[in-house]
Amino acid sequence: MNWDDAPADTPDRLVGSAADREDQAVEAALRPKELDEFIGQERVRQQLDLVLKAARQRGATADHVLLSGAPGLGKTTLSMIIAAEMSAPIRITSGPAIQHAGDLAAILSSLTEGEVLFLDEIHRMSRPAEEMLYMAMEDFRVDVIVGKGPGATAIPLELPPFTLVGATTRAGLLPPPLRDRFGFTGHMEFYAPAELERVVHRSAGLLDVAIDTDGAAEIAGRSRGTPRIANRLLRRVRDYAQVRADGAVTRETAARALEVYEVDARGLDRLDRAVLHALLKLFGGGPVGLSTLAVAVGEERETVEEVAEPFLVREGLLARTPRGRVATPAAWSHLGLVPPPQGGGTSQGGPGQTGLFGA
Repeated sequence: MNWDDAPADTPDRLVGSAADREDQAVEAALRPKELDEFIGQERVRQQLDLVLKAARQRGATADHVLLSGAPGLGKTTLSMIIAAEMSAPIRITSGPAIQHAGDLAAILSSLTEGEVLFLDEIHRMSRPAEEMLYMAMEDFRVDVIVGKGPGATAIPLELPPFTLVGATTRAGLLPPPLRDRFGFTGHMEFYAPAELERVVHRSAGLLDVAIDTDGAAEIAGRSRGTPRIANRLLRRVRDYAQVRADGAVTRETAARALEVYEVDARGLDRLDRAVLHALLKLFGGGPVGLSTLAVAVGEERETVEEVAEPFLVREGLLARTPRGRVATPAAWSHLGLVPPPQGGGTSQGGPGQTGLFGA
């Protein structure tokens, strides 16, 4: 499957990592403004702090920065912090928005000295624009082609020193010549529950939500290691507490609220449980092919593969094998089911008959 054609998280998923307009507006208010306020990602934060402090002491523009990791971990927030720490303006765009080299040339030619250019989903930029970016990053120069055919000429355009901050969810799709031109590369890891508790407490304070330690821990434990999801769950629990409780978020209130929104104690939502339920109840734990599994849950193949499976695999509830998708013992335990004898197999004839349900 081409990643460029992969669907984003379905918009009605409370635990989806994609951000809609409401999320973006709230996140803007909740984002830390300084590196010292940024919670988690200790290694990346310390390394980036050295890069920025050294650049400020030299009076120079900071090196280009590449941030990789899953959605919702703080790549955009860090790019804004970089601009703030360097006392520089920031220009925000994305790879899919740059389809022609001319699009990139227009952006680069309007940058001011020291400005930060944040390029989200940089791996989805077009190849001609990518090749123009090589020279811009290294020599702060681009060649603008004027005319067509034999009469075409290249006009060199000098650029002021700037800092490119690239963000990607798929660092492996970046061509090596582009990846090697970044002076600093940071990989964003999923957050530990204790770090997410701090995120929830901080966001609750900014949203003026009364929350105790147990309530924050309950929300953090269901947030899939992602601050964006933690903030989203906090807002929905706040709504529940406001309407059906006394407005304060406790463990019991958070648990009841997230039960209403179908987010279980491990962070699985309706789609995740539907995939596991089909795999276990209909196919005996697998192996079963992705297309068959998608039909069983009434979703597109790409939705199951790109939206549900990554978290299930990371949680150790599902495994991808050459023969198809297989449920792990933890999946049976999570749904309160007993695995069939001899390790399962499909309900259509056992594990030896994979022709009907192969990948």
